Amino acid sequence: MLRSLLLSSSLATLLCVSPVVAAPPLVLAVGGEPEAGFDPIMGWGRYGNPLFQATLLKLDANLEMVGDLATSWTLSEDRLTWTISLRQDAKFSDGSPLTAEDVAFTFNTARDAGGLTDMTILREARAVGPYKVELELKKPQITFTSHLVALGIVPKDHYGADYSRHPMGAGPFKLVEWREGEQLIVEPNPYWHGGTIPFPRVTFIFGDEAVALNLARSGAAQLVAVPPTDADMVPAGMHVTHVQTVDNRGVMFPTEAAGGTTDTGAPIGNDVTADRAIRFAINQGLDREALVALALNGHGTPAYGPVDGLPWDNPDAHVAGHDVAAARATLEAAGWQDEDGDGVREKNGVEARFPLVYPSSDSLRQALALGFAEQLGALGIIAEPVGASWDALARQMHSSAVVFGWGAHDPSEIYALYHGSFAGVDWYNPGFYRNPVVDAHLDAAQGSADFSSSLQEWKAAQWDGTTGFGAKGDAAWAWMVNIAHSYWINDCLDIGSLQIEPHGHGYPITQGLASWKWNCQ
Repeated sequence: MLRSLLLSSSLATLLCVSPVVAAPPLVLAVGGEPEAGFDPIMGWGRYGNPLFQATLLKLDANLEMVGDLATSWTLSEDRLTWTISLRQDAKFSDGSPLTAEDVAFTFNTARDAGGLTDMTILREARAVGPYKVELELKKPQITFTSHLVALGIVPKDHYGADYSRHPMGAGPFKLVEWREGEQLIVEPNPYWHGGTIPFPRVTFIFGDEAVALNLARSGAAQLVAVPPTDADMVPAGMHVTHVQTVDNRGVMFPTEAAGGTTDTGAPIGNDVTADRAIRFAINQGLDREALVALALNGHGTPAYGPVDGLPWDNPDAHVAGHDVAAARATLEAAGWQDEDGDGVREKNGVEARFPLVYPSSDSLRQALALGFAEQLGALGIIAEPVGASWDALARQMHSSAVVFGWGAHDPSEIYALYHGSFAGVDWYNPGFYRNPVVDAHLDAAQGSADFSSSLQEWKAAQWDGTTGFGAKGDAAWAWMVNIAHSYWINDCLDIGSLQIEPHGHGYPITQGLASWKWNCQ
């Protein structure tokens, strides 16, 4: 396989000196291979470009919703029914037309499938004309728009048990070959409504980081996702791009006092982190810039909340940090004293000490945990880093601080992280954080008449001037860093304007793949 890739690269070099512009086949090493295959009903594409399927809406480089299959979309006055008008020139890759029946089938099937695409809010999708569909919800939920963006439409007449391995859609590409664990080969869909794609073939190479780096260094790949430690050692003929993200890492705190247990017997609560003064002081004292330098080799930004830089972020909720004196004053005022001079504060006989758990398989989170713990020592707080398997972490996360990672183009993620109804549900709100005022803001956001009017409520949930889940309010988390996603890119390849990328380094870079250009002659 490597020999054929090298031959492709040699061809690309020859084409670059030819007077005729001709885009070569592309080779990408950006990961993203889905274990469950390419079925959007089961979750494929929910974090970005579904590749083979078209969606009703899509996000542009500024994260504004624009039409893909949809030419118009309106929400009823009771905020329960979306009416979508479809373009009439969309076709699946076999040339058959895409109609409202395919859209209704896709949404109803996703509702009933119980896959990673949670569509339980949908009451019914129905075709009300050849190119018009209604999506009726059980209750108002403005973030249902995320499904309009992420759920790829499948063909009603060709969907079956083997679809995930043999996908067909109305998106920009069609499947040629998938060798699991090795490579995926796609070609342009000749019936795609979005225009002509200049690349005759695109190959995605799967494997570990070493394989990807070697492909780039040998000239066999035109775009490669690279870790922060290697990002600056760019091969000849390529350049490095560091993409802004909300791929964040933060420390989640248990916010209840110790003593409870889950239905499975896992302990709930921690008497130290249940004190808001501890959580607020940590946010005051944390030097996030130092963590970026330590763990990310400088390729990232400080994180002050879960949605930095997104339209629903509220900078007023942030606490700047790196103010050890202010943090110490907060602790002193709350009664956390170092009376015996051992460097550890106590209050009512309880030491300011708690476990800090991270997945042992993740070296980045380990580095962040160690750096976080070292900084807290200057405040008189002892965080004890502990590496654990994901199974063990799941039992410890309700009573221990945990280094987690999130980041999405969808504010429903902060609803799940901070709404009281999600306390103890899956991985979303393991600290059992609850604030009825925050819940009211989040519910108001979901019940908004349109997405733009929901923004003020998402922001108020973070900080409304009195309370909120953000650092200035309840400080339910101490967010640390946003990881810059680094890529080596061939100097001839123009990938256009880039979005702020979500959680997951690699595949999100392909969101604009169909519009990439080859600039060499």
